[in-house]
Amino acid sequence: MHIDLIRSSSKSLPQQISGTLAQRIRSGLLQPGARLPSVRSLAVSLKVSQVTVSKAYAELERAGMIICSQGKGCFVANPELIKQSEGRSWQEHYNDYLPRAQLWRNFKDSEVKYPFHLAAIHSGLLPLEQIGATMAALVTAQPELMATYGNFQGDPDLRETMRAHLLARGIKLASSDLMITSGTQQGIDLVARTFVGPGDTVYLEAPSYTGAIDVFAGRGAEMIFVPMDEEGMKVDVLTRLCDERPPKLIYTTPTFQNPSGVTMSMARRQRLLEIVRSYRCLLVEDDPFSDLYFHSPPPPPIKSLDTDGHVVYMKSFSKVLAPGSRVACVAAGGDILSRLIAAKSASDLGGPLLTQRAVLPFIAKKYDAYAAELRMILRRRMELADKLLRRYAPPGVTWNLPEGGLSLWLELPPSQDTGRLHELAGQQGISFLPGDVCYAGHTPSRHIRLCYSQMSEEDMKQGLALFLVVLAKHLR
Repeated sequence: MHIDLIRSSSKSLPQQISGTLAQRIRSGLLQPGARLPSVRSLAVSLKVSQVTVSKAYAELERAGMIICSQGKGCFVANPELIKQSEGRSWQEHYNDYLPRAQLWRNFKDSEVKYPFHLAAIHSGLLPLEQIGATMAALVTAQPELMATYGNFQGDPDLRETMRAHLLARGIKLASSDLMITSGTQQGIDLVARTFVGPGDTVYLEAPSYTGAIDVFAGRGAEMIFVPMDEEGMKVDVLTRLCDERPPKLIYTTPTFQNPSGVTMSMARRQRLLEIVRSYRCLLVEDDPFSDLYFHSPPPPPIKSLDTDGHVVYMKSFSKVLAPGSRVACVAAGGDILSRLIAAKSASDLGGPLLTQRAVLPFIAKKYDAYAAELRMILRRRMELADKLLRRYAPPGVTWNLPEGGLSLWLELPPSQDTGRLHELAGQQGISFLPGDVCYAGHTPSRHIRLCYSQMSEEDMKQGLALFLVVLAKHLR
């Protein structure tokens, strides 16, 4: 297996090796019982000493993540499955470049009865019938759309509609400054593949979105996590860190941050843009939730303040309309956007034209009224979840109410094993997002994320009440 080792990193080589292997194990790329490469073979492939690999394996064994046996090798911990690994095919040892795949694992858990782990909206709240009817009419009236490659930059009419949408939110640009992507996940991946390479420094909020961490880890970036408070990323800490390691890119979700729910203040947004300008780097502003506020609108996007083209702004539409349509827009300018379009053309030859045309009328004419109604429903869901927590949550469990978005971020008492809690909840058909997957490496966390919008209201009530029973037993 391939591991990008950064010789100039503050982390030792054994720590980098053990950290990457730990992430592969946690995210399911290395299954329980899988045999790890021998110390000698991994040392040769990574061009390090056998002592370095031995130290990494020893650290993983102390953490209980692998089991090593003299003469047999090292295996991902699960004694019952170790014998089975001897009969596995050559594919298990075929080299790959994936350091982790936590997002993939999150979606694998989606078949449970109470999927609190996934930040999504219940299908009954989405305008699926309206968008589906538009798509059916397009297929009937214009079947040639299915035989046509889409514009690499995206359908011009949809880009114009999105330009007007962003203008109403303070972002002034031309439709030529927009690119349509298959969700913001593709946008993050395109930025990373275009501008981030092994050893480049990427700053993120602590905690951060697992999908972004997966992407930057896959590029071999040196990720540095910046703590937050109630106003968002601590820019004073970021400034000190940037003085030591200048950034190639900063990634932020400033509005109803995923997973914490925190909204960055206007003063912090302005200061963050100043930092980006001073270091002449890119700021990726991920904005999936800003239309889902509960009381008053959040501060305007950082992109609305950007006059020099430092901010690459990403706005998801599929998350709040029809996740299967995979439609988002990326706003950038000049040569930055040109290179992103070039990267996208090599990635997918242009997004599906049919789905872009299907969501266009709804975004143009019905989106704002729909979003207003959705906000009221989500606010009621959040308040109901808060009521259940205040009534049944065990002592020592705390949370802050977000001003918008889809999830609550809970903090458990010290020294809690969220991994064991995840197992116990899974036995009851309940899933949640453990906080440690929102960091890279071995960072422990006693936080968990619970989404209150993924299920019907009745299922959410039943599932949350059952989870709090499991949590109380676990804490006792």
